[in-house]
Amino acid sequence: MDVLLQQIINGLVMGSMYALVALGYTMVYGIINLINFAHGEVLMVAALTSWTVIGVMKEAMPGAPGWVILLIALLIAAVVAAVLNFTIEKIAYRPLRNSPKLAPLITAIGMSILLQTLAMIIWKPNYKAYPTLLSSEPIDIAGAVISPTQVMILGVTAVSLAVLMWLVNATKLGRAMRATAENPRVASLMGVKPDTVISATFIIGAVLAAIAGVMYASNYGTAQHSMGFLPGLKAFTAAVFGGIGNLGGAVVGGILLGLIESIGSGYIGELTGGVLGSHYSDIFAFIVLIFVLTLRPSGLMGERVADRA
Repeated sequence: MDVLLQQIINGLVMGSMYALVALGYTMVYGIINLINFAHGEVLMVAALTSWTVIGVMKEAMPGAPGWVILLIALLIAAVVAAVLNFTIEKIAYRPLRNSPKLAPLITAIGMSILLQTLAMIIWKPNYKAYPTLLSSEPIDIAGAVISPTQVMILGVTAVSLAVLMWLVNATKLGRAMRATAENPRVASLMGVKPDTVISATFIIGAVLAAIAGVMYASNYGTAQHSMGFLPGLKAFTAAVFGGIGNLGGAVVGGILLGLIESIGSGYIGELTGGVLGSHYSDIFAFIVLIFVLTLRPSGLMGERVADRA
C-alpha cells in the first residue's frame, strides 16, 4: 500500500507540472485554434534562464537563503518566457492567422526546432546540474516520502491555478478572452482588441510554462536544451485527454496523466518484477492519447469552445 501511496504522490507532482503546461496549450487553442508546439521550448528556456540566474546569484549573494534565490530566478525566468512567447506570437503566428491551418502548425514545429537549436548554442548541449536550493530532508507520510521541493511544486501549482481561474472568470481581461474565443469579429465590435487579448494569452501561458520549467528542473535536478520536448508533448496529451479548449479539462487531464504514468511505471513495475518499470514510463502517456483519440476525441470534459462564424 505504501508503494501505491508513493506513486500517487509522485503522480500528483508530475501531473501538476503537466497541468500548468497544458493550460498554455488549451488557452491558445481555445482562442485562435492553434496548437503551439513551441510551448515546451518556452519551458526549457525558462528552466535554463533560471539555472543561469541561480549561478550568478550564488556567486554575487553567497549568504542568501535558497528560497529567495529560487524566487528571484523564477521571476526573471517568467519575464524572459513571457517576452519570448509574445515575440513568437507576433513574428511567427500573427502573420499566418488567416492562412490555411497547416501553415501555422508547420511554423510552430519550426519554432520548436529553432528554439532548441538556439538554446543548444547559448547554453551548450551538455546536461547541467540544477542546484538544490530547498531542504533535501524528506517528509514521511504513512510510509511514503515527499521532499520539500515537491511540496513547493504542489503549493505553487495550486496557487497558480487559483489565480488563473480568477483571472479568466472574474476580470475584464478574462471576459475579453472568453469573448474572443467565442467570436473575435463580434468581440472587436464590442470594443475588445483581439490582438491584445491573444498576446496576453500567450504571455499568461508563458508564465505558467516558466513556473513548470523551474519546478521541473528543481524536481529532477537537471536542465538541458532538449528538456522541454517530452514534457511539452505530454502536456499536449493531457490537454487532449481533458478536452482541449477547456481549462478545467487541462487540469484534470494533467493530473490524471501524471497519476497514470507514475502508477504505471512504479506500482505496476513492482507487480511485474520490473518488466514494466520506469524505463517504460513514457509509453503510458501515449497509450492514453491513442485511447482518448480513438474512443472520445473531444476529451473527458468535451470542448466548450464555440465554432467560429
